[in-house]
Amino acid sequence: MLLLILHRAKENQDLSTAYLSFGSNIEPRLSFLNQAVDAVSKEVGRLARLSGIYESEPWGFEAVHYFLNRVAVVETDLPPQEVLQRVLSIERKMGRKRQRSGYASRQIDIDILYYDHLCLDEPGLTLPHPAIAQRRFVLAPLAEVAGEFMHPVYKKNNADLLKQCSDNLQVRLYPIQKENKE
Repeated sequence: MLLLILHRAKENQDLSTAYLSFGSNIEPRLSFLNQAVDAVSKEVGRLARLSGIYESEPWGFEAVHYFLNRVAVVETDLPPQEVLQRVLSIERKMGRKRQRSGYASRQIDIDILYYDHLCLDEPGLTLPHPAIAQRRFVLAPLAEVAGEFMHPVYKKNNADLLKQCSDNLQVRLYPIQKENKE
């Protein structure tokens, strides 16, 4: 029995924690969000925590529909570049076509916010996500599931970053309901 406990403890030491943000503003938004979370749990790692769903105004562009957003805390044995490749694959499978510039409506957007306390700047992947502190739609669900987590660059926790965020766009808890299938 002790050997089994020690083995499990060692396995858990090998896991990293990734904080992922999900967003969708193309109908059926709620369905896209749920599909993406399910896919991440199968392809990236175990969901340790999942925020409520928030509805937010589009950030950086005009759109017909508001976004639905949420954050997942995922325990994974994958390195950060592999997490990135898998979330990009999930986005593609769900019909996401990335534009070269600017923001646009999308079925799903999955961003890696943090990977443990790692600071990384590589082509295609910067950790922590460089825009966390400027986006209320990210900070609200992030503070819900990881309010005390310390941003490794700003040296402030997510709850404090939310309090200090200058983004004035509307973000509110979404009253869960079935959406129209378009």
